[in-house]
Amino acid sequence: MKTVLMVAEKPSLAQSIAKILSRGNMSSHKGLNGACSVHEYTGSFIGQCVHFKMTSVCGHVMTLDFIGIVEGRGCDYIVLWLDCDKEGENICFEVLDAVLPVMNKPRGTEKTVYRAKFSSITDTDICNAMNCLGEPNRNEALSVDARQELDLRIGCAFTRFQTKYFQGKYGNLDSSLISFGPCQTPTLGFCVERHDKIQSFKPETYWVLQAKVNHEKESSLTLEWDRVRVFDREIAQMFLNITKMAREAKVESVSKKEKAKQRPLALNTVEMLRVASAALGMGPQHAMQIAERLYTQGYISYPRTETTHYPENFDLKESLRQQTNNPYWAETVKALLSEGVNRPRKGHDAGDHPPITPMRAATEAELGGDGWRLYEYITRHFIATLCADCKYLQTTISFIIGPEHFTCVGKMVISPGFTEIMPWQSIPLEESLPDCEKGDVFPVSEVKLLEKQTNPPDYLTEAELITLMEKHGIGTDASIPVHINNICQRNYVTVESGRRLKPTNLGIVLVHGYYKIDAELVLPTIRSAVEKQLNLIAQGRANYQQVLEHTLDIFKRKFHYFVDSIAGMDELMEVSFSPLAATGKPLSRCGKCHRFMKYIQAKPSRLHCSHCDETYSLPQNGTIKLYKELRCPLDDFELVLWSSGSRGKSYPLCPYCYNHPPFRDMKKGMGCNECTHPTCQHSLSMLGIGQCVECENGVLVLDPTSGPKWKMACNKCNVIVHFFENAHKVRVSPETCESCDAALVDVDFNKAKSPLPGDETQHSGCVFCDPVFQDLVELKHAATRHPMHRGGQGKRQGRGRGGKSRRPGGRPNPKRPKDKMAALAAYFV
Repeated sequence: MKTVLMVAEKPSLAQSIAKILSRGNMSSHKGLNGACSVHEYTGSFIGQCVHFKMTSVCGHVMTLDFIGIVEGRGCDYIVLWLDCDKEGENICFEVLDAVLPVMNKPRGTEKTVYRAKFSSITDTDICNAMNCLGEPNRNEALSVDARQELDLRIGCAFTRFQTKYFQGKYGNLDSSLISFGPCQTPTLGFCVERHDKIQSFKPETYWVLQAKVNHEKESSLTLEWDRVRVFDREIAQMFLNITKMAREAKVESVSKKEKAKQRPLALNTVEMLRVASAALGMGPQHAMQIAERLYTQGYISYPRTETTHYPENFDLKESLRQQTNNPYWAETVKALLSEGVNRPRKGHDAGDHPPITPMRAATEAELGGDGWRLYEYITRHFIATLCADCKYLQTTISFIIGPEHFTCVGKMVISPGFTEIMPWQSIPLEESLPDCEKGDVFPVSEVKLLEKQTNPPDYLTEAELITLMEKHGIGTDASIPVHINNICQRNYVTVESGRRLKPTNLGIVLVHGYYKIDAELVLPTIRSAVEKQLNLIAQGRANYQQVLEHTLDIFKRKFHYFVDSIAGMDELMEVSFSPLAATGKPLSRCGKCHRFMKYIQAKPSRLHCSHCDETYSLPQNGTIKLYKELRCPLDDFELVLWSSGSRGKSYPLCPYCYNHPPFRDMKKGMGCNECTHPTCQHSLSMLGIGQCVECENGVLVLDPTSGPKWKMACNKCNVIVHFFENAHKVRVSPETCESCDAALVDVDFNKAKSPLPGDETQHSGCVFCDPVFQDLVELKHAATRHPMHRGGQGKRQGRGRGGKSRRPGGRPNPKRPKDKMAALAAYFV
């Protein structure tokens, strides 16, 4: 029996698709990577009985953890169920690169690679996709490759240069990364452009003539001046004087016209993000994450689409029938189904996915919070597209008072149409207009002059920014939220009330600097042109290599010119930010000049010696303080202590060694808990106890500052072991355990609180194997994890294996004791 491997983008999608296709008759187990499940069942494929294996990739675009040799070996066919957009096509070929070399070789010209196209996780859509398999699109994948390479190479070059140059000169930038991005920077440019308009705005005073006429007892009608406004007070006063002389307002004309407010176009990604920000108060990134979750759970169709037009064969009634039991809109839905739905307005067909549509019913209790709010809007929008337009009667009455003309307009709803389901779009109730004809006369009750001022524009809202990005071709429907999130995260803008984006000093200076050196770095024009070329690659109308080389050549020249002209931006930086020497507070002494270095807390935190003009990086996302005025034996720098908090981990470090590793087996960014100095009292050699119980490469190191709540922490991952609470002293012995090679520890307890038997206060033994210590050890995870911990949690394979490979400092690497290992591992299960 032949085997068909099927690959989805996420584990949850793989499970849903397999469940639909197997009709629930499948078996599941974890793959060897420990994250992606494998679902197996028997079924029919291209006319033969086959064995199906459904799994998924882990990660998206940047990382691909799918292991071809695990699930791909021995398979005869592969069906790719990746997301149906350009990024999904790109992942298709990453999967194929991993899997094809280990699959069974095809016979002759036999087709072995298939692509499933689907827009929702419903039985109908998934089964239709399985029955109409196609091929992955190489051109779309290449367009993504080109975009990724361009953004990576251009962004890295400018970002690295800017970051090193400015963080080496200024101490209060408050940004860990001064980044540049071909899409991110024009996005910031829109925000700063609006800021500049606000700052340069000069208000002007103007005057408006307002009249009121009586039309019923104790009721008046406010009229709008046809001249709208004038900017000269004397002229305004003249109009007031001649108008006040009249005692009556004469009706010049009455017009009544039936008008319609059109129902909305079908919903695409950009409109969903605009509404989520403007009406629901959700940031674009957050809204996109919720939409993706609703999609993977089967509640809505694929949320990344540029299309606002339903295909002719789309079953609108079936999607509508799903909503007949919801109390909020059941009445409207039933009326539509019985009276007949209106065909949605003809929108734009981008050829990707149908508009965003609810695919199954949901309740507020099921989704809760923001999930329900977004689902409710998507559903109401969908129902509204099938409703009739809102129809209303607009009445316009023109008056003349003396020589001046005035108007009033009223609207009366004839048929609410779609506004019943979208009440926020309804025609507002206005004051009622009198029944009148041409020549009728009304007494004037008041004429007055109103003094007003022109107002500056407000800061851009996220919704307005999304509109500008779409208009100028900056980013895609999938990447627009990412670019907006980036300028927020990098401290270039702050999100104010009403989700308005106010640029920070850093954001303003960067944009003004780009304008000063090379305006094309921040204007949307060049990125828009690049996006057009990328789309041509996707359509097979442009050569991938030529577009890549041409664009890189342009930006290479721009980069060199930017580097040569950086003084222009630096002049702007000097006005807004303080030099390193004038920033921070004295903390620890420099090992070279023995003067105090200043600790700069603004991101990225660092130490700066103004006498030596040297800057030293520090670990981020924690607190830094002086470590007992102790010095490093290698370079005489005073040590500092990094801590992630009372529930986290801490370790000392030498600022110089942290930036300039002293030994060949050390890397930049290592503290004393990873230092291989053979005799230093703060090093791994003297404080290391045993191999980490969770990750492969970490060592559990005693934290000498943690008493009386003593602990040891892994120097690679976020595992913490608490032990010997209320002990006076805990020391690492030079002796090792005979069973597991871990270093023994010497513990002194307070006599009144000693947990040792027989009123003993001192004991030496192995943390893992000694029965006296058995109940005094507790494993936990650190409360926070700082980014320099490269080891991560690691894999859980190989527990209990022996081995005596030598550890730096001469002590052998300990074995993981099996019984203690099982006890500690129980905390993770």
